[in-house]
Amino acid sequence: MIDFVLTENDQKILDSVRAEALVCRKYARYYDEHEDEFAPDELEEAKDFPPTMSLFGNRKDDDTSVAIMSMLLSAGQCWGDYTVRMRRGSGGLGNAALRAAGTPEQVEKWGDTTLAMAITEPGCGSDPSQVQTTAVLDEATDEWVINGEKIFVTTGCRCDGVVVWATLDRAAGRAGIKSFVIEKGIPGFEVTHKEKKLGIRADDTAAMVFTDCRIPRSNLLGGKEEIPKASSGGFRGVMKTFNMTRPAVAAIGLGIAEAALDFTREHLKEAGFEVEYGGSLQSQPAVVQKFHELEGLYEAAMLTVMNAAWLSGEGKPNNVEASIAKAKGGSSVRQITQGCIEILGPMAVSREHLLEKWFRDVRITDIYEGTGQVQNLIIARNILEYDRTELK
Repeated sequence: MIDFVLTENDQKILDSVRAEALVCRKYARYYDEHEDEFAPDELEEAKDFPPTMSLFGNRKDDDTSVAIMSMLLSAGQCWGDYTVRMRRGSGGLGNAALRAAGTPEQVEKWGDTTLAMAITEPGCGSDPSQVQTTAVLDEATDEWVINGEKIFVTTGCRCDGVVVWATLDRAAGRAGIKSFVIEKGIPGFEVTHKEKKLGIRADDTAAMVFTDCRIPRSNLLGGKEEIPKASSGGFRGVMKTFNMTRPAVAAIGLGIAEAALDFTREHLKEAGFEVEYGGSLQSQPAVVQKFHELEGLYEAAMLTVMNAAWLSGEGKPNNVEASIAKAKGGSSVRQITQGCIEILGPMAVSREHLLEKWFRDVRITDIYEGTGQVQNLIIARNILEYDRTELK
């Protein structure tokens, strides 16, 4: 039975995260305008809050309650501000790949570092099976030689290293794709460009080039060098990373959307429009009806996120549910923040308030880690029982 009821301790954890989120919100505009600088006093204030995971006590990482709480914590942290929260984080998407596919020795070696993940290439966006970056084993030196270019790498500038998707054999297609850990400072690895973006400006996005970049043989994530003949092999393994990160991305967007809803509710009340619950929706003013519709979008999307997290915590397959959460979340947060702007009018786009920033920030949640269109394609294939050659 699915149970999303919070314990007393769970609520205390969320309350603590919300308190820190309000501190983050104080620096949101500063980082929106000063991407590469640290705000005065911000780090000092951050010391007052313990690391989030330390609040879980003795619960294991695969505990169902931890899986669900991780989604609520992501939303709660980003309710303050997404990019300030990201600057404080000690890990990146590559760390999720490390936990999902790495050996115990690899997790121990790199678990405390910040790892980005490099998948997207100039000619390979929404279909990661088309990766062109190559990895060739030099048996004489026991090293992998990496060559290729990656773009739109989140936390690519401030990371300690990166998990890179590369192919051992292009003719093998998806089965030939493996992931490798490459640390900063290795010859042949260069961060070439930092993107200027619409939103999440304080969370850097970079381009990388690998030119005859040599890494130890042991840096192959998971350690399995063989290329399966009848399956997607390593590609399928690393794709499991997304079964928790895609719902988490949706949760991030929903945290921001909840902040927008709270802001809008407050200003509706100031304007004399009380948002009431339990009565007839038709009897309320049109602007309040619109607000209720936006709240409904939020609740529906959050339930898809929680369902995907619950399945993961129970050790059950959640590939389709993760895609549903990502697709529904990415679509809903765009509609919610835009709807809040439409309700509040000119004040909503003023830089005196954060709503316009939240509107810009949530746009990314429908793009990275698989666009909404790609998620809908995955969902359709599963419902209709088509493979990727029959529906694309």
